[in-house]
Amino acid sequence: MIEKLKRQPLARLPLRVLAWVRHEMAPTLLRHRIIGAAVVVSLLSAVYWLAIASDRFVSEARVIIQRTDLVGGPSMDFSSLLAGMGNGSRADQLLLRDHLLSVDMLKKLDSALDLRAHYHDPARDPLSRMWSHDPGIERFHRHYLSRVSVEFDEYAGVLVIKAEGYDARMAHAITTLLVQEGELFMNRMAHGLAQAQVTFLEQQLSQMGARALRARQAVLAYQNEKGLVSPQATAENIAAIVASLTAQRAELEARRGALRAYLVPDHPDLVLLEQRIAAVTAQLTQEQAKLAAPGGKALNRLVEEFQRLEAEAGFAQDVYKTALVALEKGRIEATRTIKKMSVLQAPTLPEYPLVPRRFYNALVFLLVTMLLAGVAHLLAAIVRDHTD
Repeated sequence: MIEKLKRQPLARLPLRVLAWVRHEMAPTLLRHRIIGAAVVVSLLSAVYWLAIASDRFVSEARVIIQRTDLVGGPSMDFSSLLAGMGNGSRADQLLLRDHLLSVDMLKKLDSALDLRAHYHDPARDPLSRMWSHDPGIERFHRHYLSRVSVEFDEYAGVLVIKAEGYDARMAHAITTLLVQEGELFMNRMAHGLAQAQVTFLEQQLSQMGARALRARQAVLAYQNEKGLVSPQATAENIAAIVASLTAQRAELEARRGALRAYLVPDHPDLVLLEQRIAAVTAQLTQEQAKLAAPGGKALNRLVEEFQRLEAEAGFAQDVYKTALVALEKGRIEATRTIKKMSVLQAPTLPEYPLVPRRFYNALVFLLVTMLLAGVAHLLAAIVRDHTD
C-alpha cells in the first residue's frame, strides 16, 4: 500500500493517505486493541510535548565554600592542606545543600518572590504547574523539589545550583536568592557556634580568674603566717651559714690537732681552742635544726608547702592566661567572616528554554509505550494459545 501511495500524484496524495488510514490502518488497530491504545496514547503525548507543554527556563550557578582562616603550623604540606580543608568543605557544602532544599528556604523564596503565584500560573499547562494556589506546605515543597536541584559534584568539589522558572527573570531570581541565602546561612551558623564558644569561655574565664586570685591570696596568707617572704631564699641563706660553720669547725679542729702535738692538754691555748670548737658546733647544730628536724616543723617543710602553694598559684595564672587568649580569639572568630561562598559561576540569565526537551520526551514516551504494548500483546497471544 505504501508503494501505491508513492506512485500517486502529489495533488491526490492527502486523500489517498486519509483513505489508507480509514480502510487499512484503522481496522488493523481495532483488531489489535493494545497496539491501538499505545498508538493513541503516544499521539496524545506527542501533542502534549510538542504543542501544549509550557516552556521552562533554567538558571544555573556553581559555588564552593571555603574557610577564611589558613592552615598553619610547621608541619603544613600539600597533603595536610587537603586533609584539613577538603573534608570540612565537603561537609559544609552538603549541609548547605540540605538547607537550600529545605522547607525554611522555600518559605523565604515564597516570601521574597511569591513562588506560589508563579508556579500556579493558570496560563501554563495543567500538568507542569501547581493545581492549587494555596496547597499544603508538603505538596508545595514537593513541587519545589521538582523545579530546584542542588547537586554536589564529588569530582570537582563544587555545588551546582539549578532553578526552573516559567520566565528567564524568575529562574535567575530564584538562583540568585539561593546563592545569597546560602552564604548568609553558612556564616550565621558559624557565628552561632563561635558565639556559643565565646559565652562558654567567658564563664570559664570568670572561674579561672577567681581560682587564680584565691591561689595568690593563699600564698600571701602563708607568707604572713610564717613571717617569711620566701622560705626558699631563707633556706638557702641558712644552708650557706651551715656550710661556713662546717668549714670553720674543720679549720679549728685541724689547728687543735696541730697544737696537741707539742702542748699539754690543759694549756690555755688548747682550752681556748676547745671552747671555740664547742661554740661553733653548737651554732652548727642549731642552724641545721632550722633546716631539718624530726619534729617536722623545720624550714624544709615550709619550703615544700610554699613551693606547692606557689606552683598552684602559677598553674592557675597560666590557665587564666590561656583562657584569656582563647576568649579574645573566640571574639574575633565570632565577628569576622569565617566561611566564604566563592561563586565560580554567577547565576545565569537563560535566553532559551531548556525544559521540557520536547522531541526527546515525545520519542522516549513513544518507544517506551510501544515496547510495553508489544510485551502486553505478546503475553495476550501466549494466553490465547494456551487457552485454545
